[in-house]
Amino acid sequence: MESTEVESDILRRVRTLLRELDGHHPACQCDRGMLRWTLHKKIDQNPSNSAVLVKILVKELERAERGDFRHYIIPLLHTLMYALIKAPCISDELCGRVYDFCKKLLTLPKPFCTVGLDYATRLKMERMAPGVLYQRMVISEQSLKSDPYPYQEKIFIFADPELLSEAICNALVTDTEAAQVSQSPRACMGYVILHAMQAALGEGCDISGLKARLQDMPTSDVEHWFQQVVSAVECTGHEPDRGQHVARLEKIYRAVLSCLRAGDAPLGGLQGTPLPNPNISFHLWTEDDQLWKELVLFIRPLSQSCEPDCLSQDLDNFEIQDIISDCECCEQTRFSVLSTDSGIERDLPAAAEEPFALCSTETEQYRLHRKGGIKKKPSPLESVAFLQAGCNGPGVKPPAKLQRRPGTPLDAVTPLQRLHTARIVLLGDDRVLGRLAQAYHALRKRETRRVFLTPRLNLQFYYIPVVMGQTNTLAVTDHAATSQEELCEVAGYLGRADPWYESNINTLCHMIPKLATMPSSPSKHLVTDLFITDVIAYYVRMGTQPVCLQVYAVKIFFNDPAQEPAEDVFLTELRTQVQESIAHKELSMTKKKTTLDGPGIDLTVTYRKVVVSDRAKELAMSLRSTGLVMKAIPADEAEDLVCLNVNITEIIRINNLSGRSFSAVANRLKTRDIKIRSTEQRPFTVCLDKDSRRTYRNVISVEVSPCLEPSYCLQKTRAMKLSLHGTEDVGLAKYMPKSLLLPINTFAGVIQ
Repeated sequence: MESTEVESDILRRVRTLLRELDGHHPACQCDRGMLRWTLHKKIDQNPSNSAVLVKILVKELERAERGDFRHYIIPLLHTLMYALIKAPCISDELCGRVYDFCKKLLTLPKPFCTVGLDYATRLKMERMAPGVLYQRMVISEQSLKSDPYPYQEKIFIFADPELLSEAICNALVTDTEAAQVSQSPRACMGYVILHAMQAALGEGCDISGLKARLQDMPTSDVEHWFQQVVSAVECTGHEPDRGQHVARLEKIYRAVLSCLRAGDAPLGGLQGTPLPNPNISFHLWTEDDQLWKELVLFIRPLSQSCEPDCLSQDLDNFEIQDIISDCECCEQTRFSVLSTDSGIERDLPAAAEEPFALCSTETEQYRLHRKGGIKKKPSPLESVAFLQAGCNGPGVKPPAKLQRRPGTPLDAVTPLQRLHTARIVLLGDDRVLGRLAQAYHALRKRETRRVFLTPRLNLQFYYIPVVMGQTNTLAVTDHAATSQEELCEVAGYLGRADPWYESNINTLCHMIPKLATMPSSPSKHLVTDLFITDVIAYYVRMGTQPVCLQVYAVKIFFNDPAQEPAEDVFLTELRTQVQESIAHKELSMTKKKTTLDGPGIDLTVTYRKVVVSDRAKELAMSLRSTGLVMKAIPADEAEDLVCLNVNITEIIRINNLSGRSFSAVANRLKTRDIKIRSTEQRPFTVCLDKDSRRTYRNVISVEVSPCLEPSYCLQKTRAMKLSLHGTEDVGLAKYMPKSLLLPINTFAGVIQ
């Protein structure tokens, strides 16, 4: 009777979760977004009910498939897989049913087939080696040393301190620090051992005796048995035999409990093993290149010989000199990192002797040197060797191009592996995403010239919208022209595209500020420590489907001809307005002209019209306008056209019997490339991504186009120089992505 009541309670919770996806939210709106969390927490309190939850979710998945309720499938799958990973033991028959259902999804369009293939691959491994998904997650998230599975992950939370209140930042710092206190490498290794044994042996495992034995062991012994378990589980992938896997773990299990006599401790049934919180670091985004610096230190931490006190200064001074500033400068022909030119004229070989200079005058080259100079000790972050030191093993290219001597063989070059995964979580509104687009574009340009992060790092982006009350100066300034709803256009688009993102992540928009400002109490700390950290962990663990947003490049020309044009990028919006500040000598003339022609300025707009047939059509128009807004985020999640929606406020002059009047008319354009110029030389302002900090004044002309991938520009330029016909896409360039897209991970991507 008790099992029936438990099953009924879990079924009721699952059905309530599905009703939320339909828009039928619970009576208490504050519970919205917590249904999934409370369901998993209930199972954590009684892990023996994991099989009941998985069985119910499988039935609901099969019912959703029969009833064509496709919007239920991916949320139910994520809920099921998260429960299955944390479950102490799931029967092979139940895993087989989930596996068969995931294979059926391969016949459906994206994203169902993509999610189905991902989970089918994981379930196949889990069936061969029970507990492998839990083990790999803990090893990578905690960066435990393991040769069979050497992957590492880290979560970087970036928050703009000018967009979030101090209370929110302090609460998040406190929560992330508290999440790391309760976990240690020894405890996490013990969790892996306990979960692997219980997943393989089931109820035949004396989990209480094993736990007591591990607590009495020294750390070195725990690490030894941890390595034994990891090797036993990972080698099952090479020998797909579940029976041998169980036999190997049973042998290790008996060796660990060798000092206990058989039957000393009664079997306590299935017990849950905690899933530790991932490694999370919180960062206030105060520097433009802070993202790149943190990623470099994650891949290649400072060695013990580096002084920690010099770290901050070294990071500030470190700068790659040959970063391309824009796509056009890819036309440079020299791409070397280090120069071998000493600057002394007699060191240079003659033109005829140049090919043989290195061999014939080797002794003299060592003899000639500068005198009287000051030798500067390079900092670890100023040298190329610092970036390459993490990959100095056999088969890896040296940091600089070395001169090859006769008879010296070169090591065989082997491809690098992406052993590190950086999960970047952005907190804020569209303005912080604009900063991310800038940082991502700068990072891609760095990687074009000197590839370091790309072959070694798997970079994932996540976005949690947070809107607070207007408490600081910047928020008040931006709020005058932009409402809170408009500040979260990206979150609104992602929520419409992915209902599971809307239920679990968009609900944090107002919940995080509310929890941060709650009065201090034991219950408050209990809720915040568990809920916020758990939701972020769930998001980064299960959010694997990216939604790619187009980044747009903008070139800005100023009223002063002596001022160099500015180049920038934006992700969500570009807004122009007529500039109010006018020189005194032009004031009387401007007033007279404005009285005749009406408010605004005369503009010339040249753009390429976007149509469904994808046939480009160049158009030009002249009009008088008070401003325009370019929106890059689609208004509809099903819109396939990647384009800018431009709204231009046009001033129309009307002549009637009562005199001359003016009316404002909205012109709407769809384009990818657009040029706007003031014909009467009156300046206007340009604001990017709704951020008042990114406002350009005294602008006379603007050019906007999709931002090109820097590596594509470089490869195209190289290929065109070698091509006789000057074709644009030749060689490898035609196989490379052309546009720079910013991927934001969600649970399902875009569901059509």
